[in-house]
Amino acid sequence: MRRVSINARRAFDAELSGEVEVALFRFEHASLAQPILLSTDPTTRISTDPLIYGTRSAWMGADPATEPYLFVLASAEIPGDQEDAPAAATIVLENVTNEIAAQLRAIRTRATVHMAVVLASTPDVVEVEFRHHKMISAEGDAAEVSISMSRQPIEEEYAPMDRMTRDRFPGLHR
Repeated sequence: MRRVSINARRAFDAELSGEVEVALFRFEHASLAQPILLSTDPTTRISTDPLIYGTRSAWMGADPATEPYLFVLASAEIPGDQEDAPAAATIVLENVTNEIAAQLRAIRTRATVHMAVVLASTPDVVEVEFRHHKMISAEGDAAEVSISMSRQPIEEEYAPMDRMTRDRFPGLHR
């Protein structure tokens, strides 16, 4: 059972609420100089030249003053809670900068993707979060990048096999 803040519960129960849910994304990979931080919230002006909006949140240890989550138009299908299906998600980022699109498409091995949902009024309080997903693919151009991600496939997990030695399995060597 996940914990939800009282502000989020009130916003969910209210017919009309001023609370806005914001999705935060963090992409990490060894080839990136620094993580890519993205947000679906355009309410805070980060800079005027160039004009950049975003969210200042301390989620996952980010410094709100120097590491803002930059605004992008995004639609997301968050991972479900089904037990018999692997947790998978799809994010479509629209109008990202050429630099961010090129960085995402240039990643050849699986990057780690973290997602969180916060309220715009309380960006440091995480309502829902999904960590350690692996980016399966990033396709598209600078106008739109579609990112598929999932958890580590179970087939890729290491399962050390025991050797059938006399010390480990004495019943086999009578």
